[in-house]
Amino acid sequence: KGGKNTNTNKNQNAKKQKSQNEPEMIQVEFLFCDMNERFFHGMKTLLHRFSIHAPHSSQLADLIIENEMVGTVLSSDIDEEKKPSSKKSTNTAAAASLPLQQEANVFGFASIINVTTNHSSPCIQALKSLCLKYCPTQHKAEMETVLSGKTKRPAGFFFQERMVNVPLEITEVLHQQLVLDMDHAVATADDEAERKSLDFGAFVRLAPCYKGEGGGTANSVIYKYFDDEVFSTNAEFVYNFEAPKNYEGDEEELWCSVIVLTKTGHRAAMKDLKKMIHVG
Repeated sequence: KGGKNTNTNKNQNAKKQKSQNEPEMIQVEFLFCDMNERFFHGMKTLLHRFSIHAPHSSQLADLIIENEMVGTVLSSDIDEEKKPSSKKSTNTAAAASLPLQQEANVFGFASIINVTTNHSSPCIQALKSLCLKYCPTQHKAEMETVLSGKTKRPAGFFFQERMVNVPLEITEVLHQQLVLDMDHAVATADDEAERKSLDFGAFVRLAPCYKGEGGGTANSVIYKYFDDEVFSTNAEFVYNFEAPKNYEGDEEELWCSVIVLTKTGHRAAMKDLKKMIHVG
């Protein structure tokens, strides 16, 4: 694979300063890191919370980690006390500097998985089948085309999971890093075949949400992540279906919103996201 972007595009630290009136709160330093197998368990845990991904959370975590050219992990420097000089010039080195037996904290991640090059993966096949099973008749032909693997530019499943209390500004940067990843991957691809496989034309996002007053129709769900609503308003089409329960005792009824975006729609959503977060 082509070299990963290790310049300052991703070498950004963001700090969340808690109020001094809350003694139980601490300052957290966030690091935007390249994919690394040290993040496996943290990523699997975040994926497993969404019942759509729970049956194949391990497979998906492995697939996302292997897809190192287009993906970002939001972590923290958990080894800072033991290694005060462990600040590295690259995020790959930062991830690798963690103790051998210690798993890294994962506060969130974002990745795009090519549906064509990964067509034989059981977890990707399962997600494609799920999307087509619940797709409304009026969008069925278009959805089949998007997932066919025969489009001029590839489609990708857009994975994004995080802890719900991640600050808005950090969420925006996480999405920005994914865009930088995609652009850099295309620019530095080893050959034309790899470049084409990374030049995504469409994205399919399976977003966790809750049924609103409209009973789960396209415009009546409440998204778990606020940014998914921004993506949905810039989508080609959106449809929702009830997600299976992870556990028998689950109280809230979780739904899944399938958001289909073009590259143009995704970039427009990024602009809307920036305006929303930096308003005023």
